This record gives sequence, structure tokens and C-alpha cells, in this order.
Amino acid sequence: MPLTRKITKYNNRWPLEFEIEAKRLRPIFASRLVSIHHVGSTAVEGLAAKPEIDVLVIVTDSEPLEIWQDKLSYLDYRRGGDLVQGHHFFKRDVDGVRTHKLHVCIQGHPQVTRMLKIRDHLRSNAEDRAAYATLKLSLEKQNQTGIAEYLDGKSPFLDELYDRCCSNQ
Repeated sequence: MPLTRKITKYNNRWPLEFEIEAKRLRPIFASRLVSIHHVGSTAVEGLAAKPEIDVLVIVTDSEPLEIWQDKLSYLDYRRGGDLVQGHHFFKRDVDGVRTHKLHVCIQGHPQVTRMLKIRDHLRSNAEDRAAYATLKLSLEKQNQTGIAEYLDGKSPFLDELYDRCCSNQ
């Protein structure tokens, strides 16, 4: 079963695509917006990735989540399953093709630190970046059941990487 998108070589347009999307998203979160970040593999220059832009929005609180959800639907986002409590997930498809993943977390949520530190480490460490790319391509090739299998296959690598390189920084 295929993933949501095929893994491709790094594309220099991904940072621009993030900036365009961040500009569209900022007004939705208004005064509750703390910051917005490009995360995931498309945020790491040179890393092969599914061409889906991951956006991390950090907010002061998630009280208006239902209001945001309604507003996000006008930008073609739909609610996905939350990844962990307090890590709200949305996805955007264009013409049936996944283009963006939106992560909304309250400031101080552990996932914020994890996503940013892993991204920053992979940006600066060519060896770990290459190992991660190799793993992702292998998981894609071996995949039998879809995205959940792929994500489960990546988890041990990312957990070990975070524990080794990022958790004490």
C-alpha cells in the first residue's frame, strides 16, 4: 500500500512553500499565535522527503480549537487524529494529493521541543541526515500496509536520535 506521497529528493522550493502557507495560516490563530515553524523532513535541506510541508503552529492555548477547525476548513484543511494529547493534527490535500500537515501545540508542549530539536539536529548533522534518508527510503520500499507502518518504522530511529542528541540540550 502506498504512502500518502512518494519520497523524493530535497526540493529547494519547500521553504518557499512553507512561507506561503505560514502567511495563509497566521490570521487564523490571531492573538493566540506564539510562533510558526517549518518542521519535518521538508525543513531539512538535502533530506529526501514526502513532498508534504509540515507546519508547526505554537499557540498560547487551544481553547478555540473548534473555531480554528472551522476556519482551517476554508483553507482546505481537515482534522486528522491527534498524535498525542495536546498535539492537534490537520491535513490538507489538493486535488486528492496531500500537500501539507499542520501540527498545533500549546507553548511548552513536549512535542514542540522534540520536533524543533530533531529538525535542527538533522540540519546540522550530515551523518544522521543520511542515515535517516536511507531508513525512510527502505521503509517506503518495504511498506505493505501504508502510512501507519511507515511512521511506526521511523519511530525507533527518531526516539534514539532524540535521546542521544537532543533531549539534554
